[in-house]
Amino acid sequence: MGNREALLIGAKACLREKGYDRSSVRDIATAAGVSMAAIGYHYGSREALLNQALFEILDEWGDAMGRALVPDADGSTRRHFERMWEGLIADFGAHPDLWVASVELFMQARRQPELRAALADGLCQGRRGMAAILGGVAEDQVTEHAARTIGSVHMALMSGLLIQHLGDPGAAPTAGEVLEGLRGLAELAR
Repeated sequence: MGNREALLIGAKACLREKGYDRSSVRDIATAAGVSMAAIGYHYGSREALLNQALFEILDEWGDAMGRALVPDADGSTRRHFERMWEGLIADFGAHPDLWVASVELFMQARRQPELRAALADGLCQGRRGMAAILGGVAEDQVTEHAARTIGSVHMALMSGLLIQHLGDPGAAPTAGEVLEGLRGLAELAR
């Protein structure tokens, strides 16, 4: 493995352990086993490296979620959907610094136009990916309408749940409460 790959792996480890703001150049270089100067050489800045690492972590997480939401033999995804929410909530508790880093990414994007463009692209892919996972289809089969409706609403629910778990984990809803709330909202929407 070269220095570039080692830095990316080191940055991911630092994001998981320390979060975005507390991951220093020294921390990342130490985790990667390379010199601090390698960050500037390969990525230009600490922020550019951390941003790429965070995007990759979130992409890997989305892929894992897609594998977890596999329909039962009868075609039902109900049990897997609840497990997905349970896993998501557990992940919020297990890696709060990583999830804070994902929220911080939005703050950074307000000041960095190039990051804003990458984040917008990531959100577009996320909506499409969520719609694909929930619809049990390949991403290239997801319509723009499904991405903008099912994908967007699911991402909004996940983001809201994340904020609640970061702010007050003890009072945040459980997976069962999320599903009960969704059923209640569906009933209201009829």
